[in-house]
Amino acid sequence: MKSLRARRVFSLVAVASVAISVTACGDSATEQNAAGGKTKITITGQPPKTQPFERQVFDADVAEFESLHPEIDIEPHEGFMDPKTFSSKLAGGQLEDVYYVYFTDPAQIIARHQAADITEAVKSLPVVNDIQPQLMDNFKGPDGKLYGLPTANYSMGLLYNRALFTKAGLDPDNPPKTWAEVRTAAKKISDLGNGTVGYADFSKNNQGGWHMTSWLYSLGGQIARQDGDTWKADFNNDKGKAALNYLHDMRWTDNSMGSKQLLEATDVQRMMGAGQLGMYLAAPDNVPVLVKQFNGKYEDYGLAGIPDGKGTLLGGEGYMMNPKATPEKIKAGLAWIQWKYLNPDRFDKFVKTFADGKQPVGLPAQPTPDIWQGAVREQQEAVKVKYANVPSTNYQAYMDTAQQIKGSVEPPNAQQVYAALDSVMQAVLTDQGANIDQQLSSAEAKVNNVLAQVK
Repeated sequence: MKSLRARRVFSLVAVASVAISVTACGDSATEQNAAGGKTKITITGQPPKTQPFERQVFDADVAEFESLHPEIDIEPHEGFMDPKTFSSKLAGGQLEDVYYVYFTDPAQIIARHQAADITEAVKSLPVVNDIQPQLMDNFKGPDGKLYGLPTANYSMGLLYNRALFTKAGLDPDNPPKTWAEVRTAAKKISDLGNGTVGYADFSKNNQGGWHMTSWLYSLGGQIARQDGDTWKADFNNDKGKAALNYLHDMRWTDNSMGSKQLLEATDVQRMMGAGQLGMYLAAPDNVPVLVKQFNGKYEDYGLAGIPDGKGTLLGGEGYMMNPKATPEKIKAGLAWIQWKYLNPDRFDKFVKTFADGKQPVGLPAQPTPDIWQGAVREQQEAVKVKYANVPSTNYQAYMDTAQQIKGSVEPPNAQQVYAALDSVMQAVLTDQGANIDQQLSSAEAKVNNVLAQVK
């Protein structure tokens, strides 16, 4: 969800030191700096100065890369992805050679021919086959060609308060695996009294629709389906009703969601940090936020796979190349992406830097994003254990299911879709007599209007 990009604080990725030799062989002055014969590339992804640790690490990496690749000159630009200015920057010749994207962006970028085809160029990269295939697929076009590389990802899981689980007589090492178990656990936690809430969910500022999407995915449903060249709403069905009925029953029958509703992320995080909340849906990067911003303790939290596990909302980030970039710039850009983000030989050094900087290590999040498979994933996990400064076993239930649950990205025009679905979540959580069938039908019409705009 783009409105929740606090996760950018932890968006640096485990990287490696294998040097890829890139020879700048272009003839024109536009391809190379006339002075030194270097291939100059512009890149996005430099953290803002308000994130001094991450900025320092990034800038040091640029300097080290340039010393190892004297034929390449990097010009870093602060910032990430702004869909509102992307097309105009490209048209005006201002788009960087290597640019950051969210997982929701590649499909439309590829359809609009706004990214370079790197299918052949990546064949020289040594670890592409070690990246999880579903993440690579997110950067492939309908033609099967590759237009970018993933560098980090997240999926939604169940974040829970281990201390409250223990207090309520629940086993914190055996978190709920189904929504029925969530409901049972939420009731026991809310029965502790003193304002304790068993389970909380979002319902405003597009975040309600975002979480409703997660609910649908967990039950094996979806918010939208592609029908030929068009998209249609796909939640006014049994799975949509099941999700809302669970919420309704926890809210009104069990009274395990508390009376205060119309919540968003900061409200729920504040409750969890204060020890007043048992569970909510979240990605792993919520844990450092709870500790750093809401006075929580790493040892008090656990993370499990999303309940029912028939699917989960997948998000993340990666990099694509300017379609106007020369072959030399593409080679140089891929050398940078590979060295900084996709090279296991630097796992140890990179993670140690975070540990030495008193940053959390041991979570299923940065600086060890779960993008790998096979031996490389095992290698990264070993490094994580080596430098862990938080109780990584608290999050093992999430890791055990991470590659078993099908991940799906956000629907097209996600923010507009979520805005339409907010009202459904609000109705169910604030009106005991809300007509769920009517709410779903009304939202279906609104979402179909939004999806009709997808080109």
